[in-house]
Amino acid sequence: MSYRILVLYGSYRSNRMGIRLADFLVGQWRQHGEDVELIDAKAVGLPMLDRMYKEYPRGQAPDALERLAGKIRDADGFVFVTGEYNWGVQPGLKNLTDHFLEEWFWRPAAIASYSAGRFAGARAATAWHGTLSEMGMVVTSSTISAGPIAATLSADGEPIGEGGKALAHAFPRFADDLLWWVEAAKTQRQRKPPPY
Repeated sequence: MSYRILVLYGSYRSNRMGIRLADFLVGQWRQHGEDVELIDAKAVGLPMLDRMYKEYPRGQAPDALERLAGKIRDADGFVFVTGEYNWGVQPGLKNLTDHFLEEWFWRPAAIASYSAGRFAGARAATAWHGTLSEMGMVVTSSTISAGPIAATLSADGEPIGEGGKALAHAFPRFADDLLWWVEAAKTQRQRKPPPY
């Protein structure tokens, strides 16, 4: 059985390096046999948050918001790919995430981080953990990181150097952790409706 996994990425920069990690993850999930889709905040192009999806009358949300809400509701699990901006989270990914709330509930999420430096986005990953938990997701303890990203992944998302080897080695545990929670959450939702 394959599961529906959304890989969410949020950089709006012109020379985006994190897309390498997003592409790597999409490729790895496909090799694993999962139904995976990249949700690129820049490509989706949501405006800065004015109204959450739930604040629109039924059927009146902008098309991009409506389509994305459906994809989030249909997903079994999520991977948030985050860069680190000044010890914090990327505004593009945070903006995309904040447009929704109930759509995220009762499903697991995993965090993959990156940066140009050796800390590989660890501080952003830590910040995302609390945010995603508050938004109703179970956040896995396994994370993966790439840094310096230019020395870890090629432009087409292929592992390079020692960092790339370490990243490729870490993915199976990362995947197993998320999929264990995906299966547990899906089974529980089928057995007993969520309380809210």
